[in-house]
Amino acid sequence: MLIMESHIGNILKDLEKDNFQAYLLTQFTNVKYISGYKPTSFAFCIIKENPIIYASGMDMELANRDSAIEVKKYESYNVMIDELKKEGIKNLAIEPSLPFSTYVKFRDDFEIDSKTYIDKQRMIKMPSEIEKIAKATEIAQKSFLDLDILNNSGTEKEVSFDLVRLMIENGASKESFDTIVTSGAASSLPHAIPGDKKLDQPILIDWGAIYEGYCSDNTRTMVYTERQQEIWDIVAEAHDKAINAIKPGLKCCEIDKVARDIIEDYGYGDKFIHSTGHSLGLDIHETPGFSLRDDTIIEEGMVITVEPGIYLEGEFGVRLEDTVSISKRANVIGDLPLMIN
Repeated sequence: MLIMESHIGNILKDLEKDNFQAYLLTQFTNVKYISGYKPTSFAFCIIKENPIIYASGMDMELANRDSAIEVKKYESYNVMIDELKKEGIKNLAIEPSLPFSTYVKFRDDFEIDSKTYIDKQRMIKMPSEIEKIAKATEIAQKSFLDLDILNNSGTEKEVSFDLVRLMIENGASKESFDTIVTSGAASSLPHAIPGDKKLDQPILIDWGAIYEGYCSDNTRTMVYTERQQEIWDIVAEAHDKAINAIKPGLKCCEIDKVARDIIEDYGYGDKFIHSTGHSLGLDIHETPGFSLRDDTIIEEGMVITVEPGIYLEGEFGVRLEDTVSISKRANVIGDLPLMIN
């Protein structure tokens, strides 16, 4: 409750500074972040001096049970808009992800502008949030070890299914994204879909668990040949040196450059085809990220993945990923070794 009050208080300060009277949220994880209630249907969370959630009839029992702020049953856009206007609200800040169809309903009655107040709040994790991410990571890594991948003779789909099952058995509510189990030439696809073929060489697995709403994310690649090991070593060097370079005060893009420069120095710069990392929390992809264009200043309390990769089309790919929490330096969450053998 106190944490949510702090989140709301900080957003109210942002609203006052920019002369906005209220902030409209509809994204499910944003509503949960503010109230503790995660909608299963539509919901409108309006942050103001007396914040309120308009929830669908299907969610009223859930919302009344979980929400730390007032909940009213949604009747119609007109009723909601009239109630806001009666309070004297003339302008609204909206989250950038607000659907256009929803924006259209409000634009004739309020001055509206898109603001990232909620993203700014969610960038910095409270200790309790980091604990949940750490628990999600612990569950995911234990499940990976329980899978015993090096002695598994299943297909990519079967291994993926077994890993998800193990995560749930070990305490996860579900996987944090579609689990990637890929092998052989298909591992050169960063977002490969598990297929019906038996595991080939190398094997790349990208997986994560959700624990009490918070996500984890890891990737490991198991290599078998001298050529694969050569690429693995380059990626591991980029992974380790990027993590060691992280500290508050630097820009996120500077960490991306550390990893990217190493891979470029070995002649594979054009084979590193995504950013070095992304934040996570209630969503698997949050801001900021370690990318070429992200000049966000790194701060204590951020939680960001580090996941360099090299992808050789038609041959194989290697990606190694850990999640770090940032204090005076980067602290790797979990204790799973990079090399699995």
